[in-house]
Amino acid sequence: MRKKLRGLLKILILLITAVVIVALGLVAWLTITEYRPDDVESLSVTAGPRYDTAQIGTRYKIVTLNAGYGGLGREEDSFMDGGTGVQPKSKTEVEDNLSALLSVLSMQNADVCFLQETDISSKRSFSINEMEYFSGGLSMGSAFAYNFRCSFVPFPRPPIGKVESGLTTLSNLAVTKATRESLPVPFSWPTRVANLKRCLLVERLPLQDSDKSLVLINLHLEAYSSQEGRQKQMTQLTALIKAELANGNYVIAGGDFNQAFPGTVEKYPLPENPAWEPGQLAQSDLPEGFSFVFDMSVPTCRSLAAPYDGNRDTLVAYVIDGFIVSSNVKVNSVETVDLNFRNTDHQPVAMEFTLQ
Repeated sequence: MRKKLRGLLKILILLITAVVIVALGLVAWLTITEYRPDDVESLSVTAGPRYDTAQIGTRYKIVTLNAGYGGLGREEDSFMDGGTGVQPKSKTEVEDNLSALLSVLSMQNADVCFLQETDISSKRSFSINEMEYFSGGLSMGSAFAYNFRCSFVPFPRPPIGKVESGLTTLSNLAVTKATRESLPVPFSWPTRVANLKRCLLVERLPLQDSDKSLVLINLHLEAYSSQEGRQKQMTQLTALIKAELANGNYVIAGGDFNQAFPGTVEKYPLPENPAWEPGQLAQSDLPEGFSFVFDMSVPTCRSLAAPYDGNRDTLVAYVIDGFIVSSNVKVNSVETVDLNFRNTDHQPVAMEFTLQ
């Protein structure tokens, strides 16, 4: 009996040792292959059929949308928000969501689109290149910046696997320069190696008959760190926009802030002990000469703690998508396009503006 127990114990020790070796090997491999972008990197810009030079006094339209990589329609939840979902059930589901979102964006007839969570080669979206899908479908110029790049994300179970995802800016306007500007990473090793490396996608557009530029900043700020981590990213963003306005440029920053705009939590209160809680934005977060632009008539993002049955009365939702504009940009209108979260966990926000 003792001999049998010693044999079982030996097998158990060998199994534990093997698991530890595999785990350490995986961490070592992920550390070696970790995505380590420079602070600022130049991006290639692909021109579309239209390549108009922006003009002062002309009315333009910009739309921001977190596409949820085509995998976060009504029927989905996410383990990151308290649910259980890891990836959508089928490629057809992703394709249907992307097709619906493309149709919505097409109807907006925008001059510029800020898109977040666009995958270009990820397991969760069945390796569909969504940047090419949207730019080709809308016949617009494009630039892409990685927000998440990892050969294998080992959690949860089953693991997320390979992720190549980020920000896509589509434009019918001429762009002279595009850069990826890294934001502070709030995670430490080893969590950091398989986590997001967030950034700003910054584009500079020449203005006709002017030596100034229109600076467009597409963003998707931190969701799952402490408020301190979120604040560091906001601090870098505000330093950038302040410097651009000081140089006389026109500035529009927009996207998914993962933080509630001022006054919106009162309209869309959170339940006790929410699975995920956004940070809070205040006008005092912005430098002089800037303001938030958002529409709180309907929420822009829903909780992913559970699938959504379409009932607004029980919906846990937030207003976290919108824009920051400089004082030399006149906002003519802003509207959240109400899709009731049919094909992604966010809603498009459209803004019409004029450079003064």
